[in-house]
Amino acid sequence: MNTKLERYFSGLLFLVSLFLLYTAWGYVAPIAYDPLGPRPYPMLVLGLMALCTLFLLVRPNPELINLNYTPAIIKNLFICLIVMLAYALLFEILGFPIATTFMSAIIGKLFGGKTLHCIITGVIMGALLYFLFDRALDVPLPLGFIG
Repeated sequence: MNTKLERYFSGLLFLVSLFLLYTAWGYVAPIAYDPLGPRPYPMLVLGLMALCTLFLLVRPNPELINLNYTPAIIKNLFICLIVMLAYALLFEILGFPIATTFMSAIIGKLFGGKTLHCIITGVIMGALLYFLFDRALDVPLPLGFIG
């Protein structure tokens, strides 16, 4: 990528992240539905985004890195993107445990895992993460049609 274009884009993204960080700073939820509230997560993500784009903006000229993207890797990236979009859309309908099971099993398969191992790991992740968030962290998650 052209380094000048990269710096312009980084500067624009830095300004956007600062604006969104300023906007998120004053956010107060009308109902506290979990112990932390909705404010810390976006602030953390936007703060990290601001730091990373600032680094891209001021770093010395980078050397060109060949990432060797093959058509198979690009195909897997698109499948991963579609799976994450489907996860977001089906999260409330299927519920957290089932949606997480499907997503983690498919992503595991994309990374070259054996089918049975991916399914078992997906079921364990869906169940354990649900109980971790719902019981230990007291963050309510949807159960979908099984709840």
